[in-house]
Amino acid sequence: MSEGLLKDYSRQAETYDATRGASPSILRPLQEALAGAPGRRLLDVGGGTGNYARALRDAGWDVLVLDRSPAMLARAAAKGLETREADAQSLPVDDESADAVVMVSMLHHVDDPARALVEVRRVLRPGGRLALMVYAREDIAAQWYHDYFPSTRAWMDASHPTLPELTAELPGARRIPVVFTDLEDASLGALSAFPERVLEPGWRRQTSYFERLERDHPEELRDGLERLRSELVQGRGPTSAGGGSVLAWEKPVAAGAAG
Repeated sequence: MSEGLLKDYSRQAETYDATRGASPSILRPLQEALAGAPGRRLLDVGGGTGNYARALRDAGWDVLVLDRSPAMLARAAAKGLETREADAQSLPVDDESADAVVMVSMLHHVDDPARALVEVRRVLRPGGRLALMVYAREDIAAQWYHDYFPSTRAWMDASHPTLPELTAELPGARRIPVVFTDLEDASLGALSAFPERVLEPGWRRQTSYFERLERDHPEELRDGLERLRSELVQGRGPTSAGGGSVLAWEKPVAAGAAG
């Protein structure tokens, strides 16, 4: 079991789209992972306000956005997207009814990630594709923010599975690296490549990481930001690139089922 970072996204939903959009740095590996799906019906599980769903719809997919936050879904619906309130651990979707599934930067918000992946395997058709965009523990292990905000490492590790743990649930999955070259999706992974933006409240507060840090350890946040500001002025701020992983998985076709 893993404890998700935040239980309530209603506050973030109010301003989420001010800084969070569909990043080309993520869309490219997502589309690579989805190639070869048997049809165009796609579920965006934990799809939030629908930024990636809209981009994939515009690329020709028939998309349903599933999320547990009504406030997030209201914004997705306003973009003309089909939506349904749902917990990723118990999807209100028939067995083998989806051609593809995307899960973008959401697995660390799920209490039981393994259960959510069981659900994805259930709803995908044979030959269906999963594109799972994650920050695996290996992706975050050396990131600079652990040094500036040390209390966060324990709960970040607890909520971010390792790559072997993820691939144990998705046998045969291949990893496609994500390297951020833009700030369209101002997630923690993207912001870590642009540390000067972390100093601006309007950017950092749209991440669950900094929302939780501000809520639970405001003094640590203040001290870490002051150190970051000082070191950036001195030209010796953090330089590590932000990155993540897309795991591309194909649901096996049962022997004798093809043709």
